[in-house]
Amino acid sequence: MTAVTPILANERTAARLLDVGVTEFRALVDAGHLPKGREIAPGLVRWPVDDLRRIAKGDAVEGMGDVQW
Repeated sequence: MTAVTPILANERTAARLLDVGVTEFRALVDAGHLPKGREIAPGLVRWPVDDLRRIAKGDAVEGMGDVQW
C-alpha cells in the first residue's frame, strides 16, 4: 500500500510539517507570520500543504520574488 500525501493538513500536522510545536504554530499564525487555516466545513480548519511548502521555500514572501537567496 502506498503512503497518502495530504493536500490539506490539520493544525497538528501543519505544525509537524514545519517542524514546530502546535503552541508555536498557533503563535505564528496569531502573529500573522503564517496564514490562518481555511474552514472547509463548519468547525473543520485545514492548511493547504502546498502553501506550507511555498512558505518553507521562501516562495510565499510578497514583494521578494526577484531576490536571489
